[in-house]
Amino acid sequence: MPRSMILVAASEAALLTAITADLEQSGYELQTVHNPDEVFRKTREIQPALLVVEEHFAQGSGFDICKQLRLEGATFPLLVIMDTDTVEDRVACLLAGADDYFVKPYRSDTFVKQIHLYLQPSNASQGETLKFDNLVLDLNTRVASRGGQPISLTMKEYDLLKYLLEHPREVLTRDQILENVWGYDFLGESNVIEVYIRYLRLKIEGDGEKKLIYTVRGVGYALRDA
Repeated sequence: MPRSMILVAASEAALLTAITADLEQSGYELQTVHNPDEVFRKTREIQPALLVVEEHFAQGSGFDICKQLRLEGATFPLLVIMDTDTVEDRVACLLAGADDYFVKPYRSDTFVKQIHLYLQPSNASQGETLKFDNLVLDLNTRVASRGGQPISLTMKEYDLLKYLLEHPREVLTRDQILENVWGYDFLGESNVIEVYIRYLRLKIEGDGEKKLIYTVRGVGYALRDA
C-alpha cells in the first residue's frame, strides 16, 4: 500500500492515541496538530492526502476549519469525528464541506475501512473519461475540464459530477443522488444537494459557458444541453 500522509486534528488524548496506532499499523504516515492555527499551517506545508478533525477541536469548531479550508481551495477529503449523530449534525457537517463523518465512540474497524476507501487508488482504466458536451471528467486524476480548462474538484464534488455524467439527460431525484453520492439514506430535509449543485455550477458553468445542470422543480436535477 502506498504511504499517504494524513493530518489528524484531535485534542482528546485517548482518541488521538487510538487513531495514531490504527493508522500507523495500517501503513499510513500521519502528523498531528493541537490547535486550529496549526491545521492551516500544516495543510499548506505538507498538502496532506486527507484530514481528520474532531467536531469540537481545541475549544474550536471542526466545521469552521472545514469551511475555511474549502474557501482556501483545499480539495483533499475532510472527515469529521462527531459527538452525536442527529440530522442537524449531518447537515452541518456536509454543508461545511466535509466529505464524511464518524460518530463517537471511536471504532477502529469502521474508521480504518473508511480511510482506505477515501485513499484507495482509482480503479479506472488508464485514460478513462466521462464526457458530455465539452465537459470532461478524468476518472484517474479526478480532475474535470471544460473547453480544455482544468477544474479542480473536492471529493464530493467529483462524486456528484461523476454520477450526473453517468446518467446524462436523466432526471435524477434527490433520493437517488443522496443514496448514490453519499452512500446512505439521508434523513430529514436539508439543502445539502442544492449547495453542492451550486458549487458545481460555479465551477463548470462560469466564464460564459452554457448551462448544463438543470433543476427539475419538485423532482431533482438533470445534466442536459438544452
